[in-house]
Amino acid sequence: MIDKPIKKQPLYDQLFDLLKEKIENELEPNSLLPSERELSDQYGLSRTTVRLALQELERIGYIYRLHGKGTYVSKLSDQATNLANTYSFTDQMRAMGKEPRTEILEFKVIEANKYLAKHMNVYLGEKMFKLKRLRWADDMPMMVERTYLPFKKFMQLTQKELEKKPLYEIFFDNFHEVIKLCDEEFYASVASGKDAGWLDVPKGSPVLNLIRTTYNDKNEIIEFTLSVARADQFRYRITHERS
Repeated sequence: MIDKPIKKQPLYDQLFDLLKEKIENELEPNSLLPSERELSDQYGLSRTTVRLALQELERIGYIYRLHGKGTYVSKLSDQATNLANTYSFTDQMRAMGKEPRTEILEFKVIEANKYLAKHMNVYLGEKMFKLKRLRWADDMPMMVERTYLPFKKFMQLTQKELEKKPLYEIFFDNFHEVIKLCDEEFYASVASGKDAGWLDVPKGSPVLNLIRTTYNDKNEIIEFTLSVARADQFRYRITHERS
C-alpha cells in the first residue's frame, strides 16, 4: 500500500504524486519504469488506479511509452525549446546531446490546393515541392514534418541534397535565401493512425502540432511546415521580454 497518506486524495492522485516526486528527484532520464502489474503489486493498488496515474504522468510529459517495450522516464526542463527563437530540430537535438537523423518519406512536386494557396500566398494550382520527413534522435522517431516549398524558387532541389544537410543550410548555401523570420504556432492534439505508426506510439497518444511559416529577407514565404511531434519527448517554453 502507498505509505504516504494524503488527505482524502484519490489513490491514483497519491500514486501520481509519489511517482512524480521520484522522477524529479531519483530516477534517471530514459530509465525504464516498472510495468503496470509490478506497480500494482508494489503499492497494493488496482491496475486501473496505476493506469490512471501513468496516463496523467504521460499527459504532462514526465514519462513516455515505446510500443511493445515499456514506459520510460522523460527528460524534463533541460529539454525545453525556447519558442522565441527560430526552431531547428537539428540544433535542438544536438543541444540535448542527441544525434539527429532525417529520413525522407516523400519528395515530390504537387499543385497548390486552396489551403496551401492561402497559407503560402501563391496561386491555386501553382507548383510546390512537398517533403515528408521523419526526424530521429538516437534511433527514436521524434517528429513527422510535412514541408511545402515554392517550386519556382527551389527548382534544382534534390532528395539527395536533402539527405546530406539540413534544409535551412540548403536555403542559404544552395539558393542564397536569407531567413528573416519564422511565424510559429503550436497546439496539442492526439496522434492519427499514420502519424502514430511513424512515431512508434499508440494511436490517440498526445502529440504537439507545430505550424511554421518562414519568410526571406524580401518578405516572401519560402517554407510552410506542418509538424507532429511526440509530446513525451518535447517541452517548449517562451520567454517574454518587456520593452
